[in-house]
Amino acid sequence: MIIPSRKQPFMSQRSAKVALVSLGCPKNTVDSESILGQCVSRGMTLTSDAHDAEVIVVNTCGFLEEANQESVRAILDAVAIKEEKPDTRVVVTGCLVSRYQGDLAGEIPEVDLWVGAGEGHRMGSLLQQVEAPNRRYFDDNTTLYQESDAPRVLSTRPHAAYLKIAEGCDNPCTFCIIPKLRGPFRSRQLDAIVAEARQLAAQGVQEITLVAQDTTLYGRDLTPRTSLAALLDHLNAVDGLVWIRILYAYPTLVNDALIEAMKRLDKVVPYLDIPVQHVSDGVLRAMKRAETGPRIDALFTRLRREIPGIALRTSLIVGFPGESDEDFQALLDFVEKHRPEHLSVFAYSREEGTEAAQLPDQLPVEVRQARRDQLEQVWQAIREEQLQGLIGQTVEVLVDGVSEETDLLLEGRMSTQAPEVDGKVWINDGWAEPGSIVRVLVEDVAGFDVVGGIRQI
Repeated sequence: MIIPSRKQPFMSQRSAKVALVSLGCPKNTVDSESILGQCVSRGMTLTSDAHDAEVIVVNTCGFLEEANQESVRAILDAVAIKEEKPDTRVVVTGCLVSRYQGDLAGEIPEVDLWVGAGEGHRMGSLLQQVEAPNRRYFDDNTTLYQESDAPRVLSTRPHAAYLKIAEGCDNPCTFCIIPKLRGPFRSRQLDAIVAEARQLAAQGVQEITLVAQDTTLYGRDLTPRTSLAALLDHLNAVDGLVWIRILYAYPTLVNDALIEAMKRLDKVVPYLDIPVQHVSDGVLRAMKRAETGPRIDALFTRLRREIPGIALRTSLIVGFPGESDEDFQALLDFVEKHRPEHLSVFAYSREEGTEAAQLPDQLPVEVRQARRDQLEQVWQAIREEQLQGLIGQTVEVLVDGVSEETDLLLEGRMSTQAPEVDGKVWINDGWAEPGSIVRVLVEDVAGFDVVGGIRQI
């Protein structure tokens, strides 16, 4: 870590106007909201217009090459504004900075400050202390986000928020760079998480979505040891919360205690995101995943049996090095058998710095993409059939507000739809305030969304 000098303040003592561009996953969203909170607590003002800002902060993603390119484009967009307004400061943080460190400073010298993903909690003070221009790099992958650093400024709908319960990852997946970028797995203290949930509920948040690199590992590193199931018990008692949702569950630790908690606790929605990545034993071994195909099959069967109406989300990687036709067929068979309500399919990306990048039998890009397209088509047909089956049914919907597409419609979500990544419910008849839970009669299907009118508030 480089300790900054204090010769010339990065910003004057007057309130600076800050714009933040946030890229990547919900975990990054929480980091961005924390940065915004730090800025506000130090007297800075926020703007959604980067052209109107004195400081532009870009919080990057560095997980896959496609995300790297998107992040670089966002940085260059900020630099272009600086070229028009030379007094503008450009600050870049997040996983891309941690991944490429000093290389970026040499390639994009117009950036004033590079801050690694592990130093986001210090962003407010760094903005006030560091000299400019200064392309120094900070990083410490042992730190842990805490809401006490500064109250977050939510960028989501006012009634829905992500709640980060841990940082880092201990899983040795050969395709993944995240442990190198985010450090080892570190759980937040249970009391701190519950306190933040209460604070969010007091602000009007009704739905919290739990996020971490591996939510099911939560608490096993703490003393005394605790668990995700125990955390759910405490969160279920928070007044004001209505829905509690779990993302990023590692299949190995979806155990009896967690399943029983999901069945017993009324605020925990029947929804579980379990990124299994593959189901062929040979590929799973090459990925260094702890599961086997039969155990994954048994887990999905059990969840369907024990939690009626559960919506399952998963992620699958096709075209991993050495994946045979039989391995790929196993993925097709898995999707057709278990019919996940939500699915993300990724064509394997050969990422620099990962163990999988050095494996033999790398498949041609066109094979990976063709397999991705084929698997997506199989799943899309399944999802269309599931949604068609909702026509004529009345479903419970959390109203998110006026549609982002047209002010003639409201939009919302069923408990089986997570924010941002899953489909929506378009409401074409009736009115309800954002945050309201209403009954909607499903009348039609539009892509991965359903359409209907309010029948009961």
